[in-house]
Amino acid sequence: MLYAILAYHVEDEILCWTAEQDAAVVAKVIEVQAPLRASGHLGPAARLDETRKAHTLRGPGAGMVLDGPFAETKEQLLGFHLVDYDTDEEAIAAARKLREVNPSAVYEIRPVMLYVPADGFGATKG
Repeated sequence: MLYAILAYHVEDEILCWTAEQDAAVVAKVIEVQAPLRASGHLGPAARLDETRKAHTLRGPGAGMVLDGPFAETKEQLLGFHLVDYDTDEEAIAAARKLREVNPSAVYEIRPVMLYVPADGFGATKG
């Protein structure tokens, strides 16, 4: 089963990191990702750009494009990992490994029900 591990942070805190602090966290995350990728459990992962650069499409018909997301929360979705595990517990264990090196993050682990496999990742196991 595919799971999305969604990474939430207080964006203003992340934006205050120095380039060195940011690079150190990214390097640690990449270290955690390496064995997950090597075992075939890690698919696409992405760090999202600042929410101020985002747009939201909403409303009837063709919709209206608005600047930014408008969630009333302190934490914003800033990235994700797509993983393939047989159980919730395995996906949660992967999120715990990511959190060990990025403890200021809040991780939501959510099964992905509908998808289009890319490069075979997440293809139905036979």
